[in-house]
Amino acid sequence: MPEAKNTRSASVHIGYDGRVHKTYRDNRADERMRTEVAVLEHLGKQGCPFVPKLIEVDWEKRKIVTSNCGTRVQHLSDKKIKGLFAQLEKYGVRHEDPFLRNITYRNTDGQFCLIDFEFATLLDHPEVSLKPDLPDDLEAQDG
Repeated sequence: MPEAKNTRSASVHIGYDGRVHKTYRDNRADERMRTEVAVLEHLGKQGCPFVPKLIEVDWEKRKIVTSNCGTRVQHLSDKKIKGLFAQLEKYGVRHEDPFLRNITYRNTDGQFCLIDFEFATLLDHPEVSLKPDLPDDLEAQDG
């Protein structure tokens, strides 16, 4: 599988079938995976059309498989970025990492999508959150 993203906290690969395979690692891997699974399950039940669909969860391997939401976006106005993340709150989720690196574009329907929910907050269940205490300029550091 071609590698799509590889950081100290997770690796992401796109399968030949187009599905996204994300494996969590580091000392908070279990917490981040639990949060992302809970949020994606919630958004799936809410019928949110601009996030990945959770397909498979393997707790032992610390891995999830999701649908593909397109390619990463390289440029977008701050206003558009804020608007996309604000739409998510209508589905009961605050992303908590609202940066360009977490936006993709799906060519099949012309939809901008949001990805990477490991720090998100379920607004009805704020205990489901790993909101990071990260500086706003982390986007420049994350690649």
